[in-house]
Order: sequence, then C-alpha cells, then structure tokens
Amino acid sequence: MNLLKTALLISSLLLSGVSISAQKTEITISFSEQFFDALLDAVFHHAAPPEFKLSATPQRKPVASAFLPERSACAESIKLMREIEGVRTAVRFRNGQILAPLAFSGSYNPPFIGCVPFAGWAETTVDLAFDQAGQRLIARARVHNVSLSGTGGVGSAIIAKMIQTSIDKKINPIELIRTDKVSFMLPLQNSNGLRMKATGFTHEIVNGQLNVRIAYEFEKAR
Repeated sequence: MNLLKTALLISSLLLSGVSISAQKTEITISFSEQFFDALLDAVFHHAAPPEFKLSATPQRKPVASAFLPERSACAESIKLMREIEGVRTAVRFRNGQILAPLAFSGSYNPPFIGCVPFAGWAETTVDLAFDQAGQRLIARARVHNVSLSGTGGVGSAIIAKMIQTSIDKKINPIELIRTDKVSFMLPLQNSNGLRMKATGFTHEIVNGQLNVRIAYEFEKAR
C-alpha cells in the first residue's frame, strides 16, 4: 500500500511538472541585415535625415570677442546620413556582435576657432536588454570610435564624446519590440481570458542573422 501511495504521489508530481512547463513557451523572431537595410532606405527616402543637437561635454562658457563669429550662428548639431565617403549607416552582425556604423555630418563651435563643419562616421556597438517592467526589448548604442573627414582629425575625441552624450540623451534606449504586442489573448468562458507575459529573452547571431528568442508564460488576464 505504501508503495502504491508513493507511486501515485510521484505520478502526481510528474504530471504537475508537465502542466507547469506546458504553460511556458518561446517565440523566435529573426532579423537579417537586409531587413535593416530596407528599413533605413525607407527612413531616409520618406523623411528628412534624423538631426539632433550636440550635447556639449563639458559645459562651456560663451566667449565674447569681436573677432569671433556669433555662437548662435552655429547650429552645433549632428545629422545622420545614409552614406559618407563609402561608409553607410547600417546594422551588421559580425563575430557575435551587433555593429551599427553611423554616417553623419554636422557643425561644432569650439572656443577661439568658430563654427567648424564636419562629417564622418562612428563605429558603434549595440547591446540588447529586456525591460521586464515595460515589457519591451530595448537596445543601447555605444560609440567606440569616430572618424572625421574635413577636419584633419582635429576635435575627433571631443566630438566622439558629444555624439555619445547626444545618443544617450536623444536615442538610447531604443525600443525594438513591444513584447505584449507579439502576444495574443485566449478567451475563456466566464473569464477575461489568458494572456502571454514575456519573462526574458536570449539572442544569438548565426550566419549573418540575429535570432531573438522571447520566453513567455501564460497567465490569467486581470
């Protein structure tokens, strides 16, 4: 009798475990480089290039001089471009990393020099993270290096810091996927139904493609 009770108890626990695991699932979303190329082509074709103010770092005091141009005449902004000197704004998957070269042009007004136009590209890495409270997959761009054309390299380190600060203020974090938009409701009799709630994610880069796996669990809708 004890053996029978023990067997029934183990069977009950096993069935319970199957039930719990069956309430969880995973969805895979794949992104190719071609997808981002088409997306960026559409952005630059249908709208003006994204432009935002450069964030000064550190803060500078206005310089008054009759021999310097008015600071207000200099836009001190950066504009993302589709391509600069053969380098295209893009998303690339290399060696397990998400790389995003950014082509840009703009102007900067350093002290005692005046308004300096510049153009170039930034070497950027994109990191992915899951915002569970907001139920969204987000990305953050990190600028590693800036190559400037037309300035002889003057001010590249300063401009790189300002570009990163501007990206952090104006762009980061980038919302990639609203995980609640991917889920769906299952109607139940005398109930509000079941809904899918994202609990985490993993990603991998295989053969030039980004595969994002979002883990979901089913729960009763409130």
